[in-house]
Amino acid sequence: MKTLELNNFYSREDVHDIFSPESNFTPGAGSWGRQGVISIPDRENDYIFFVTYGSSQGDHEFDEAITSDGVFAWQSQPAKKLDNHIIKTFINHDEINDNIYLFLREKKPGDYKYLGLLKYLSHDNQREMPVYFQWQLLNWNSEKIEHEIPESTMPDKPGELTLTNEKPSKKNTGTSEIEFKTGKFSDYAGQDLRNKKLGDLGEELVLKYEKNLLELSNRKDLAEKVTHTSKVEGDGAGYDIKSFDTDGSIKYIEVKTTKGNINTDFFMSPREIKFSKIHKEKFYLYRVFNLTQNNNGTFYIINGDVTEEFKMTPTSYKLSKK
Repeated sequence: MKTLELNNFYSREDVHDIFSPESNFTPGAGSWGRQGVISIPDRENDYIFFVTYGSSQGDHEFDEAITSDGVFAWQSQPAKKLDNHIIKTFINHDEINDNIYLFLREKKPGDYKYLGLLKYLSHDNQREMPVYFQWQLLNWNSEKIEHEIPESTMPDKPGELTLTNEKPSKKNTGTSEIEFKTGKFSDYAGQDLRNKKLGDLGEELVLKYEKNLLELSNRKDLAEKVTHTSKVEGDGAGYDIKSFDTDGSIKYIEVKTTKGNINTDFFMSPREIKFSKIHKEKFYLYRVFNLTQNNNGTFYIINGDVTEEFKMTPTSYKLSKK
């Protein structure tokens, strides 16, 4: 039996034998022999996608494509509507707990190339029959992901931040047809986690913003006391910056930065979440987004316990014997 390896080629029967060897395979028939979407037996919400570029069904021609960022454009079967059970499952796909394996080929006939696991990014919430999705290929060029912002894109000084009253929308609500066609979606959350310079830059922007705000309020004395805690003592305090309100009360600020849009997910450590709970009156999350190459960005502020505003998804567990 073949084993599953990224970028290797597999026939439908090969894939069947890997994921469901106890069942029978019939070439050109049954789910494994002919369908494009296959539910893996005894694994809730785990699926196989078999995709052939340029396929058609009835009057509909499928238009799948992969961007240079590994964003995969995909359509459901033409008969599917937004309220269909399996479509709802895909819209609510959770890549932490559920797996969708993508096998793609350029044309018929031929084997499929295994391109890895998918993560839901967005869907068009206005069009159906078929429903249009964008997925992130989680294994796309993983060895080439930049861990740092290239020096050429980083000016000597931080840019400017613009405060917005806008807040992120609920995940998986989708976007309009126009936004879906023109928007660029990518797995910015995963990239942000690996990009230390991006995080450092966001903190510098917020540090500059806080000091300027206090100076403009005739509190230069407080501006001089603003501390970049994560630089002074390293990560682990539960916040990045200690600042002040104009009345002198302390603000503990945790900064999360992304080049993505306002709805980009982000990661927090258990320590940061715990700190926001214990010191919720003084804790402030500054979410910097849409960061440009000129180091300008927009941000919103959440005060208090972050678990009251955001859904938490555990990505791993530490286990010890009971």
